[in-house]
Amino acid sequence: MNLNPQFVAIEGGAALDIRTLAGTDPNKDMRTLLIALAFVHAMVVPCLAETFQERIGLCLTCHGENGQSDNVEVPSLGAEPAPFVPIQLYLFREKQRRVEPMTDAAKDLTDDDLRQFSDFIARLPAPKPPRGSPDAARMERGRTLAQRYHCGFCHNPDFSGRDNIPRLAAQREDYLVKALREYKSNTRPGYDASMAEVTQPISDTEILDLAYFMARAE
Repeated sequence: MNLNPQFVAIEGGAALDIRTLAGTDPNKDMRTLLIALAFVHAMVVPCLAETFQERIGLCLTCHGENGQSDNVEVPSLGAEPAPFVPIQLYLFREKQRRVEPMTDAAKDLTDDDLRQFSDFIARLPAPKPPRGSPDAARMERGRTLAQRYHCGFCHNPDFSGRDNIPRLAAQREDYLVKALREYKSNTRPGYDASMAEVTQPISDTEILDLAYFMARAE
């Protein structure tokens, strides 16, 4: 693998243009550059040749070593229920859900790998909400919406998640907005249709308030 300030060359002579991921100046956003390098690593290094620690390290490069993501629209994984994670990895592995670099990174994972990754992720510390005092009015609107749409019925009253249902509390706000919009537009496949159905009556303004509230729930 050959690195230069503009391109990352990969097998077969192909090249990933970092500028497409980090803007015209590849030094402007180092976090985006790290995601690009992780993507290349996932394509070049065969999973079977790596130890578990090396492979989970690749995951944490993007998702955060302490279970909390610092990358735009990349979810925090800390304290996600163990049964939830293998389902998502399975969807990526089988290309039923396509999000690069996840689709490529998961392609060689065995069922045992899925369980091992899930158990590790479930033991990561829960993410923390953003610093600073939240907007009280937005928090109240979000709380009211969460009650109206019965979010706590499946995700637990404290939004910690359970079984194959994900944790929402202190998840990245931008990721929650993205996920809810994708469910509503039916562009995000799931293992059942419940989220697509639940989000249909939710307006985009309500999505923003729900995400704001969930990101600050503890």
